[in-house]
Amino acid sequence: MSYAWRSLTPELRKLFLLQRKRLKRPWHRPPHFEQRTLHYHLTGSCYEHQYWIGCSAERMGDFSQRLVEAIETNTNHAPAAWCVLPNHYHVLVRAEEVKPVVAELARLHGRTSFEWNREENARGRKIWHGVADRAMRGEGHFWATINYIHHNPVKHGHVEKWDDWPFSSAIGYLDEVGRDEATRTWKAYPILDYGKGWDD
Repeated sequence: MSYAWRSLTPELRKLFLLQRKRLKRPWHRPPHFEQRTLHYHLTGSCYEHQYWIGCSAERMGDFSQRLVEAIETNTNHAPAAWCVLPNHYHVLVRAEEVKPVVAELARLHGRTSFEWNREENARGRKIWHGVADRAMRGEGHFWATINYIHHNPVKHGHVEKWDDWPFSSAIGYLDEVGRDEATRTWKAYPILDYGKGWDD
């Protein structure tokens, strides 16, 4: 299936961006790293990297909202960063234990698989590959992960700038911290070869 974003007119892109801004969870404060608190980078991917999430902008928006709500419900915290792409997603969560969060995402995968297969008359089709988790090892890892997540749509060639991608926390992050601080953090905590071999 083709990914709809690239085929949208500039006017439709603006409408989808405005929709995402209306749906985004407010950043009550910028994300921050606490040594005593556990943070995990979770990555969920579609089976064989198919564009099952990204078959329409509407599905992308709906899944983005459900992903954020699943994290908030399970952890009582908004994600520190998140991004949904056509065939995978990344989310940085604060949680005492990662297993319940992964279980909640597995339930989201099950519900969306059932719904999308019903919509497309493809009962039994495998949608999800699974969820991988990585614990943050320190402040540098935490901030490099935030940069990596927000940069992911650029890395994969979907957009040229973070805030051109509506299915991400980048818009709220830039509004909250400001571009100067975001640039400072980008330079201080570069992504380098982050994700090489598992997000190519």
